Amino acid sequence: MPLHLHGPVLDGSGDDEPRDLYVTADGLVSTEPVADADRVDGWILPGLVDAHCHVGIGPDGPVELEEARTQGHTDAASGALLLRDCGAPIDTRPLDDDPAMPEIVRAGRHLARPKRYIRGLPIDADEPEDLPRLVAEQAARNPWVKLVGDWIDRDAGDLTPLWPDDVLRAAMDAAHAHGARVTAHVFGEHALPGLIGAGIDCIEHGTGLTDDTIALMVEHGTALVPTLINVENFPSFADAAGEKFPAYGAHMRELYARSRQTVAAAIDAGIPVYAGTDAGGGIRHGRIVDEIAALGEVGLGTERALAAASSAARAWLGRPGLEAGAPADVVVVPEDPRTDTSALRRPVAVLRRGRAL
Repeated sequence: MPLHLHGPVLDGSGDDEPRDLYVTADGLVSTEPVADADRVDGWILPGLVDAHCHVGIGPDGPVELEEARTQGHTDAASGALLLRDCGAPIDTRPLDDDPAMPEIVRAGRHLARPKRYIRGLPIDADEPEDLPRLVAEQAARNPWVKLVGDWIDRDAGDLTPLWPDDVLRAAMDAAHAHGARVTAHVFGEHALPGLIGAGIDCIEHGTGLTDDTIALMVEHGTALVPTLINVENFPSFADAAGEKFPAYGAHMRELYARSRQTVAAAIDAGIPVYAGTDAGGGIRHGRIVDEIAALGEVGLGTERALAAASSAARAWLGRPGLEAGAPADVVVVPEDPRTDTSALRRPVAVLRRGRAL
């Protein structure tokens, strides 16, 4: 059914004056009036973006396709209509025809070393030198590739890097030759210089950033998705290490203690920051509003946090916003969400390709 949307449009233009947008019968945005359109009033945003989630992973590892569908439906209902899936052990492409699913920008499967990530999730490189080949295989099928940059080394008893610098440089070259971008899971400090220096496009979590690696990210134009609501799990990760890995436990607690200061420093330095929840990786799906609020509180401010989960994130991922002819992925809320992010929890309408969810 055609719709007439009226109200301020938070699309990054900076114009708060009420505007009129229309949704055509075939689910596209129009700036021209559409006949027989039902009117919807409110604050209008492009569909929200969760730039770090895992459709296909549950608390116990890989899930069946129908559970992955439920995960996607939950995200869409929360307003997250575009997901960057940062590693999934199952192929979720069969879900793309489901009109209630968000659009998914995929990173294929995690790439790791044996026994250096969560069992059942990654493709393991038997030798570090296998990484460029594995990256090329993932990049041939996906616009992103996901590396595990660090993880607990049970021999060392703490976080250590997985890859030598020369292998990382070859891996980045392999991905970029296919037109794909690369991101990496990194909790600690030591993997960051090699990844950033090799030309990685994004860092996930980034709790180990220092002044030096923040400066390196600025130099290379590297983005950050800090997943603040998942960082809240670090104390429980430390507790789970128990007496077996005391150095790891202490390290995780220290990273947690300074995490907000770390992300604030990255923001102050001008690093592009985007909103991601890590849903499926210890966080339930549908919590994008919580991450927006956390980013606003840590120093991004509510307006920039909203952009980090909508217009700016869409541009970063190469997806349209609310321009004429774009798919009508839209969230309409009753009050200005820059004043109170809780307005995002009370949507007047959530539209996926013009279809009300």
